[in-house]
Amino acid sequence: MNSNLGIAKHYSRGELLSRLRAALQDDGADPDHPTMDALAPYDQFHGRGVEATRDALELMPACASDSILDIGSGLGGPARSVADRFGCTVTGIDLMPEFCEVARHLSRLLDFDKRTVFEVADATSMPFEAGSFDGAYSMNVSMNIPAKAAFYGEVHRVLKPGAWLVLSEIARGKGPDVDYPTAWAASSESSFLCTPDETVLGLKAAGFEVISVQSTLEEMLAFGARSRELVQRGEKPPHRAVMLVHAENAAAAMKNTSRGFAEGRILPIELVARRRSRP
Repeated sequence: MNSNLGIAKHYSRGELLSRLRAALQDDGADPDHPTMDALAPYDQFHGRGVEATRDALELMPACASDSILDIGSGLGGPARSVADRFGCTVTGIDLMPEFCEVARHLSRLLDFDKRTVFEVADATSMPFEAGSFDGAYSMNVSMNIPAKAAFYGEVHRVLKPGAWLVLSEIARGKGPDVDYPTAWAASSESSFLCTPDETVLGLKAAGFEVISVQSTLEEMLAFGARSRELVQRGEKPPHRAVMLVHAENAAAAMKNTSRGFAEGRILPIELVARRRSRP
């Protein structure tokens, strides 16, 4: 199966905006006038949700004049967070047309439509000129990209010399492969995990200087424990994007992902790199 087709099938069930509106109403929020806080459980579609986004923001040396690239922008939550924090402009790309449509809609509602743009595009073949961006980030996306060298090479191409890159990824850990489905893949056919060392080597080969790599497993496990406590008390968990997107498949995906972290089969990492100014 073409990996992009498998990925699209995994993420798209249709009627996403209608399901999001219903979820917001169930939360007591106005779906026509949502706040960023009301959307945060749903539009931050990656491990630990907005908590992880806030951590990533601390790694970004961005400023108001920057043009930033969001690779795998989903529903646009991180892009709006970056634009809000730094006052910059953010261009998001995603394979899923429905994600981009919802992201544009939410940015209009929140008055971010002049600072965020969302385009349907493949991360290994981006529709941008060389040296277009001052910085880039990606949150839990590379696991769906088989051609890692092409991905790193494209990011390198569209960044200006000296520009920064922040990656939040799920890496392969020790032991057997994770059980599927997971939050990012229905099966191993659309899951392409690398070890942290392989990621570092791939970025260096593409022309990046890797500044730091750190595991966020402790934070992930603590977040999971807090979420389970809330559910046990009859409250909603802080991160509900997986349930929104994957619907009836969400429970199995979250269970397998959580077990993978607990058993060390997968490892969440944060990585900071910089495009070398010279070859």
